[in-house]
Amino acid sequence: MSDADADMHNTMAEELPDSPLELAKVIDAAVGKLAALPLGLSVDAEVLEAVEVLEGAWRRADGANAALLVEVSDRELFRTVGQTSIKRFYAQHHRLGNGEAKRRVEVAEAIGVFTSMTGDKLPPKREPIAAAVAQGEVSSDHVHEVEQIMTKVPRSASPDEVATAVEIMATAARELAPADLRPVGQRLLAHLDPDGTLTDDTDRRRQRGFIIARQDAQLMSKVSGWLLPSTRAKLEVLLHNWAAPGMNNPDDAQSLVGSAAELCEHDREALAEAVKRDTRSSAQRNADALDRALDWVLGHGALGRPERLPAELVVTVDSQDLERHAGIGLTATGTMVPVGDLVELAADAVPWLEVFKGRTREILDLGRGKRFATKAQRIALFGRDRGCTRPGCTEPFCRTQAHHATADFADGGMTDVADLTGACGPDNRNVGPKPGQWETAIVADGPDQGRIGWRPAGTDLPYRTNPVHHPERFLRGHPVDGNGATETDSAAADSAETDLLPQDKSQPTEFLSTGSDQAASQPVDSEPAESRPPPMMRIRPDSFDVGHLFDVDPPGDESSPVETAIEAALQAAA
Repeated sequence: MSDADADMHNTMAEELPDSPLELAKVIDAAVGKLAALPLGLSVDAEVLEAVEVLEGAWRRADGANAALLVEVSDRELFRTVGQTSIKRFYAQHHRLGNGEAKRRVEVAEAIGVFTSMTGDKLPPKREPIAAAVAQGEVSSDHVHEVEQIMTKVPRSASPDEVATAVEIMATAARELAPADLRPVGQRLLAHLDPDGTLTDDTDRRRQRGFIIARQDAQLMSKVSGWLLPSTRAKLEVLLHNWAAPGMNNPDDAQSLVGSAAELCEHDREALAEAVKRDTRSSAQRNADALDRALDWVLGHGALGRPERLPAELVVTVDSQDLERHAGIGLTATGTMVPVGDLVELAADAVPWLEVFKGRTREILDLGRGKRFATKAQRIALFGRDRGCTRPGCTEPFCRTQAHHATADFADGGMTDVADLTGACGPDNRNVGPKPGQWETAIVADGPDQGRIGWRPAGTDLPYRTNPVHHPERFLRGHPVDGNGATETDSAAADSAETDLLPQDKSQPTEFLSTGSDQAASQPVDSEPAESRPPPMMRIRPDSFDVGHLFDVDPPGDESSPVETAIEAALQAAA
């Protein structure tokens, strides 16, 4: 910026208001007007300079955002809007997502001005970086890259060495793109600890991590991370035995399963033949070994406490998707699974199938009148809610608790499925009558009838549901169903599917269930036919006799209990 431009900048700044709110409104108005301008009438030089000024402004805005974040955090202002942490405030209230919210906090911790316990203002942790941001020369992306490098500086490095490293990175950040800082950081780390002797166990534990990225368009997930030496040693032993050529090959019907170390002499001869048929790469063998090892963990109950939903693999899927063998199912951890893979996935899992009718998410009351929700109720809640039901919350169902929606149990509330909902721990504890808390109720009418709504406590605002876990809601009324049907067509299809249900809807509905499964077979209160929500069909396939519904498989063609149950459901729907 030239001296003349700097003088103009300072002059304009003096004429602006001092209130942060008024300044934010000025920025909003200026950006709105700039976006609406007919830029085609501007000369080339003006357009180029406008880009330069605007890019510098965005970088300064990163510093302003960091200052505001510190203030919101120090005052705990996030609680006034029903959030329980600064990260959730940005991730959910402002819909930035967990990744961006975490990065905002990281940037603020690096360049923000914090207050000590005595009330004194503390300088930024990375002063040279903070100064570069204030001057509009470094962005939050640069700050993020610098922090990724600084976290790898050995703990035993001296304060002077750390300060020098920050100065070097700040100088480089003024001239390089964020990604181009990584080679500089690698050279810097090599200079600080050339032979690795400064790095100790504390440094390694600080850097450890294992990340599973979001599923892509093909439902595949990329993994990355840093393993401790001991963790790597254990993993290598597992892969050496489970990922050996010929072992655990899903493309080979005669492949040997398990660990190569446990094979007998006869099996080793079969392994030699399997190796000849194995065309997988080492990476594919590693992936197959991990998949089979996880099957072993789940199949042997190694997660413990089988009465808890997170200890089992549970998948929910719409009956329409099952019938056409397309679409996706959803696990309690939030992972999408193609319906085509569902039978294979469920074959070794705990056999509990829950199929909902049509597009509604209403379910029948299982009638459990006690303090804590049962496992059967938790499974039913997962099928309806899929995750935390507080508007904007992204927590999957495995991280939720059963929340009494209409009245707390201590206030006379009943632990019935129709009155329960999934709520993550922070949100469940944040329900109450105080400002900044939430209140919940059952939505009485509309497309969300029967679901749990939330609103700020003590207000008359309408109750809202959480669309995060129900993306299909945004497709209502549009001809973009998986089978190309419109909402009207789907409604007609739902009506045509009533053959699955008992015809006398004035009587308690009996589900397809085991005689011993009290939660599944317990009748519900009678309701008039026009007010009864579409029921769900629940199958406990490990003891459900499906022989009367279709011809069972001939001897020798073994099917898992879940395969049998799914076939029964499809046959009944045919």
